[in-house]
Amino acid sequence: MTTNNRDALTAIREQLRTKYVSPGDTRPASSARGIHHLALLSFDVEQTIQFYQGLLEFPLTHMCENRDYQGSTHFFFDVGNDTALAFFDLPGLDLGPYKEVLGGVHHLAIAVEPTKWQYLKNKLDAANVQYAHADGSSIYFTDPDGARLELISDPLREMYGEVVI
Repeated sequence: MTTNNRDALTAIREQLRTKYVSPGDTRPASSARGIHHLALLSFDVEQTIQFYQGLLEFPLTHMCENRDYQGSTHFFFDVGNDTALAFFDLPGLDLGPYKEVLGGVHHLAIAVEPTKWQYLKNKLDAANVQYAHADGSSIYFTDPDGARLELISDPLREMYGEVVI
């Protein structure tokens, strides 16, 4: 990207920020109560349980049949703060490998305490899970099905020292 293109994109971003971002004391309340769950796809239910509950220590809390696809398992993990990460296995469908597309999930950032961040990073190392280490508070890696995850040790509502909510 050329400097001129980057400068133009920066100017557009600043115009949008000025037009749409309200200071916290004047911002209206959200109509939402929060994220109930994010649903991802799983090729192998047990492998997914071993990764999320065994490696990342997110407790498996519920399993049932998917109401929209007979024979499919719908299962949930507790990711803290009354929030769930859910999966469907959709057996019999040849979905192929993960592919980044517009409208798809780029990555899921999950907040953990700084000491837990280091502990989980050590567990990822011991399990030979490859990751990108952006800085001292974020690591990016993929789950067994290729979904990109980030473990971030910044407090909820903050990212890299800036308040985002």
